[in-house]
Amino acid sequence: MIESISGALLIMSMRIFDVTIGTIRTLLVVQGRKYLAGAAGFVEVLIWIFVIRFIFQHLDSVYNYFGYAAGFAIGNIVGVTLEQKIGLGFVQLNIISKYATDEIANSLRKSKYGVTILPAEGGSGGVSIIVVIIERKLQPDIIELVESIDKTSFITVQPSMPFRGYTHGPRK
Repeated sequence: MIESISGALLIMSMRIFDVTIGTIRTLLVVQGRKYLAGAAGFVEVLIWIFVIRFIFQHLDSVYNYFGYAAGFAIGNIVGVTLEQKIGLGFVQLNIISKYATDEIANSLRKSKYGVTILPAEGGSGGVSIIVVIIERKLQPDIIELVESIDKTSFITVQPSMPFRGYTHGPRK
């Protein structure tokens, strides 16, 4: 009984690790980071092979099936959580403020972020869109800065893959 449970816990732990790596690998592939994605895929599949080998050697243990499934589920949660903490890649923030566009733009520029302001037409007339492209890990700081100036500003966030030019975080 103890051997069955410890085997299931081993499977679960290894699956948590390999699914976490798989989640990160998927994001690396989407971002075009082929060498890192390849290395992550190598480790991911190597762990998976060891897990599947162990399961096939112990097909009589139902605990292993639950360990496998639980490891997969928890691995997804851990992978997404870890990736959110790491903040891989870039995002584009579009910020619309009815009354504080210049103040927000100046504050962002003072904090050394690149800012572009675009004229736009909203439902109630002319507005400006502040566009900022940053590393994703900086997103919470930018949103906090904007909300400290205008809590009613409209902010959208979308993934961005810079192609050419100077993309940066705060300039030193």
